[in-house]
Amino acid sequence: MTKRILVVDDEMGARVLIGTFLDRGGFEVVKAKNGKEALAMMEDGPLPDLVIMDVMMPEMDGITLCRNIRSKFPNNVMPLLVLSGSGDMETVTRAMRAGATDFLSKPILHHDLVTKVKTVLKVED
Repeated sequence: MTKRILVVDDEMGARVLIGTFLDRGGFEVVKAKNGKEALAMMEDGPLPDLVIMDVMMPEMDGITLCRNIRSKFPNNVMPLLVLSGSGDMETVTRAMRAGATDFLSKPILHHDLVTKVKTVLKVED
């Protein structure tokens, strides 16, 4: 069964690039341009197997989105991967405290992203 991944980023180029990487990696990709849109998509279902989100977004940043996903879907253990151009320790710590499963720094390479996603989802090649 193909794993479904929700990519949340306010930059269209980033959504397209990450989506292309994941599509080539064999995943089904759905996209949202901000945290509010992502939450609405998740509430309408079906829930994704994994959410990848940028930290810096208008309306609702990735850390707030993490917190909201964990509170709205408390019984769901879907992994949440946070991407950020600033991989400083404070941002990483805030993301992990908000419920992120892992953190990746931008720019992201195809192989690194697909490998991380497969590891987090326990998908074998």
